[in-house]
Order: sequence, then structure tokens, then C-alpha cells
Amino acid sequence: MSTLVCFHAHPDDEVFTTGGIMRLAADAGHRVVLVTATDGSRGESPENILAEGETLAERRENELTRSAQALGVHRIVLLGYPDSGMAGTPENDDPAAFCNADVDSAARKLADVLREENADVLTIYDPNGGYGHPDHIKVHFVGLRAAEFAGTEHLYETTTNRDHMKQLIAANPSWSEEDAPQDVETFGLPASEITTIVDVSSVMGPKRQAMEAHATQIGDFGPFLAMPPETLELVFGREWFRRVGGGPGLTETQLPL
Repeated sequence: MSTLVCFHAHPDDEVFTTGGIMRLAADAGHRVVLVTATDGSRGESPENILAEGETLAERRENELTRSAQALGVHRIVLLGYPDSGMAGTPENDDPAAFCNADVDSAARKLADVLREENADVLTIYDPNGGYGHPDHIKVHFVGLRAAEFAGTEHLYETTTNRDHMKQLIAANPSWSEEDAPQDVETFGLPASEITTIVDVSSVMGPKRQAMEAHATQIGDFGPFLAMPPETLELVFGREWFRRVGGGPGLTETQLPL
């Protein structure tokens, strides 16, 4: 048995780029650990969705638990940093926000988990955090440092295949601006930089269940959940990675678990 640790910024991020590999790893008998950096309290949510006295952070933690159950996660670790908000918002200036955390201090918290779990594989984000969110960018640098502290051998950057996304947008002109990245030229990584493509189409059922668990984030998931199953599979049926230190020309179809 191997151990996969997926490090994400907010509750719900785990579904997009690693939901499939987590479910596949769990189904294959491996241990799966999900580490989430922030409480997600700056995320948008529909009006009147929270119960009386319930905070968004509390609700999102509960949603994360249900998502993790669908994805076969064995352990959830919450680092507990305040959400930094989207790039350019006033929340970025909060000294306590994750985007302003000391990299080494945060990395030691993650490294403790990696050592406890004897992690074989750690996933983080690409250097732009996929789409430029300050918390996602911070995950990249904290994850790099944590892997160094813990001596974790296999480190992968989760990302989106930018060329694949362009092809999907071109083939679906009916998609609204809300359905597609605002600036696809800076979204994810080009295909030439991706080293690892994992087919997760066999676990699209659990991945969709995980999406549905995040009811407060329906603005993120709603357009996708409205898609026919075959279209949803085109968008999310593969998960894309760049292996840190993998070198040019590397092509893998699975993580080293």
C-alpha cells in the first residue's frame, strides 16, 4: 500500500484536479490523505443557504467531509488558515490570510503530515496556481518546501491542459463566459509541459457526487453539473499533472503508487 497526499487551497478544490486520482487510489487499496490550507470563508455562496447561526467556513468544512467520503479519502487535515479571497481584493491584505503566511512555517505543518503518513506522492498546484488565485499560488510554494523538509520523493503539480481547454471552448461556442476561463492563455499549462495524464473516466460517478456535495459553491460547479454526462467526462475525465523534476518528454498515465 502506498500513500497519496493531495494538498489544496480551499474546500471544493479537491474535486477539479484530483478527485479522480483520489478515488482510483482508494479503490486500488492505497491510503488517501487530503490537506486543505484555508477555511474557504471568502467564497461566494447563494443567499439564504446557511442555517441560522452557521458560518460559511463551518458549512464548507461539512461539505468537504461529504466530498471526501465520495472520493474515498481516509483522512482530512485542515491547516486552518483564513481564506485570502480572489486576487486584487482587500482580503489579500489580511496579515493572517494564507497568501501572507510564512512559507517555511506553513510548510512545516504540511511536512509533519507527510512524515506521519510516510507519503509516497504529494500533489500541489502549478506555479500560477492554475488560474492565479493567491491561495493556490501559495500552495505551490508551500508544497515544494514541505516536500523538501519531509523528503517526499514524488511531487506532482496538478494543472489543466490549456490546449485541451482551448479545443473544448472552440468546439462548444454555446458555452457562456461563466463556463470557460476568463483568460485561457494563462489557465493551466500547455500540453507540451504536461508529463502525466491519468484517465479517471471510470470514476466520474464519485467525482460528480463530490461536486454535488459542495452546495455553497454551486456557482463554480453548476454549469458543469448541468452538462450531459458525456460532456462532463470530456471536461473532467482526465486529470493532468507536471511531475517536478520529470524532465522534458516524460509521458506517464498514472502516478507512482
